[in-house]
Amino acid sequence: MEPRFTLTDNEIGAKFAKRFGTASLAIVQSPLDKVTRELVSLRVSQINGCGWCVDVHTKELAAAGEAGVRINLVAAWREATVYTEAEQAALALAEEGTRIADGAPGVSDDTWARVRKHYDDDRTAALIALVAQMNSANRLAVIIHQKGGGYEPGTFG
Repeated sequence: MEPRFTLTDNEIGAKFAKRFGTASLAIVQSPLDKVTRELVSLRVSQINGCGWCVDVHTKELAAAGEAGVRINLVAAWREATVYTEAEQAALALAEEGTRIADGAPGVSDDTWARVRKHYDDDRTAALIALVAQMNSANRLAVIIHQKGGGYEPGTFG
């Protein structure tokens, strides 16, 4: 199935995509490490059912040298022993910040305390921005039916 719409073929869509990409630079250039960014992005994308984004972030993790077991267990991270306490805190923030529409209370005080234990202000800001931006990216891709499977690692630099 082909995507319904190519956002960048439209003047308004192209302006939005450019600014969206520029906003992501703040996250990429932050001190939050790439593996944590990719794990969080993958988990948010799994929750939202975004095939394109799951494809992107699994392949980026593999290209970064992550073991298959760490990639494959992201959806069940609470039942896995392969993530650090810091990564678990980031994954909890990702889930709770994504499931707001499910009637969840948002990010719990416990999760917030775990995040703050492991991440300084800059990394916390990057995590918050990443969760918000991934939720937006997932919605864009799902709305236009952008399918996963053809992504090549490193495409986004």
